[in-house]
Amino acid sequence: MGKVMTKVITVAQQKGGSGKTTLAVTLAGVFAQRGLKVALIDSDPQGTLGRWFMTRVDRLGAPDMEFSTASAWGVTYEIRKLRDRADIVILDTPPKADADLRPALREADLVLVPVAASHVDLWATEGVLDLVARESGRAMIVLNRINRGTRLSEDVAINAEGIARVAKARLGARVAFAETLGEGASATEARGPAAAEAKALADEVLAALE
Repeated sequence: MGKVMTKVITVAQQKGGSGKTTLAVTLAGVFAQRGLKVALIDSDPQGTLGRWFMTRVDRLGAPDMEFSTASAWGVTYEIRKLRDRADIVILDTPPKADADLRPALREADLVLVPVAASHVDLWATEGVLDLVARESGRAMIVLNRINRGTRLSEDVAINAEGIARVAKARLGARVAFAETLGEGASATEARGPAAAEAKALADEVLAALE
């Protein structure tokens, strides 16, 4: 039986602080836990994903994922190198929505756009989704740092539905996501609601990639 075709997930959002890296490491942790070969590419000059990866290597004693960095226009080359070594490539991008983002969107089988419980975050999706429509057309909004039952969170969720496909699984405003990131871990390695939310989102993302 031949190798299953590698899938590429690009995490993109024009607004900084939307939780792109948290979303990337959350999914990477779930996928790795399930035995998938995961590769990460950090194209954000801030380098948070790379810092997380090195913290993880120090904690585990050895890497359990592939890791690479790339400039905006070097993304395609890095993905081609990793396709033979990974089942899933997750690409973290800088907070922007301009021509530099196009290679990362063009290579993606699915673009995930994190949106926190804020109308400002939701407004910021417009530029990214416009580029996605031109380059690949496959995008999914992921509601992040959501306080369930609040009027603002539900209002943002309703408005998001009118803009693009929205993941049914949501990531709550939970300390576990930030704590595990700082430890080079993933929420799926913790216990409780954060782990359950991470696994539910991973299930939905994998289904969307099929």
